[in-house]
Amino acid sequence: MDFLQLAMSRQSDRTYDKERPVEPEKLERILETGRLAPSACNAQPWKMVVITDQELAQKVGKAAAGLGMNKFAKDAPVHILVVEESANITSLLGGKLKNKHFPLIDIGILAAHIVLAAESEGLGSCILGWLDEKEIKRLTGIPDSKRLLLDIIIGYPAKEKRKKIRKEKNKVISYNQY
Repeated sequence: MDFLQLAMSRQSDRTYDKERPVEPEKLERILETGRLAPSACNAQPWKMVVITDQELAQKVGKAAAGLGMNKFAKDAPVHILVVEESANITSLLGGKLKNKHFPLIDIGILAAHIVLAAESEGLGSCILGWLDEKEIKRLTGIPDSKRLLLDIIIGYPAKEKRKKIRKEKNKVISYNQY
């Protein structure tokens, strides 16, 4: 699949086939794609905690739901929890000088790699930022001192693709000036 087609077909899936597990070899390729994601000063300021145990995945999924959000997460067979780790000194100093927190940018790049890799494997995904961080940390042993930023859920979608709705090009792209 060429990259433009891959980007066009990728969507945030909100229904998963509970009976169809993700094959370990597909998951390993997805994780390797994430591991290879670029980061500022090669800091790689992340740790991926991969949840594949069905019972734990359901508990983590329930902890990602609340106030009517993300109810579907309990049905996803795989959760990739993205934990922010310390950046290296070069990235930290550069961030101070430029008033940017590069680890957040880097984790966004990691997440994009993961969901596009999932799509290329024929899997659906959704990036969740709304979650009960404290409960998921308790369930998975993530230290209290760490920041759990994302839960990327992966599985076989239970519904067909939707029509992609995006802003018109001239609303989001300009050349040579704002």
